[in-house]
Amino acid sequence: MTAYTGDTMEAWDTRREKIVKILRTNEPVSLDYLCQELRFFDRRLILEDLHHIALTLKKTESKLIMVPPTCLKCGFVFKGLKKPKMPSRCPKCKNERISQPLFQIK
Repeated sequence: MTAYTGDTMEAWDTRREKIVKILRTNEPVSLDYLCQELRFFDRRLILEDLHHIALTLKKTESKLIMVPPTCLKCGFVFKGLKKPKMPSRCPKCKNERISQPLFQIK
């Protein structure tokens, strides 16, 4: 992953504003990358923020794109997710090695 190079993040930007600035880069970013960039490690809250951002973007021409997580053992792709989340295990093979979803705003 390349370092964040978008508009500068200001100290007074909200966490969601910072996430939007990061996601407007040229390549999708992982949940771990967002946590590191924000120095905020509660994944559950970041996923809630991503869901809220997706709803907000519906009012604009932009869109939150999510590359769905995939089972690293059998290759099952979690396509039917209605909101951003990190599945705990594969429904097909029950393996817990799941790739992270990737996010981007286009």
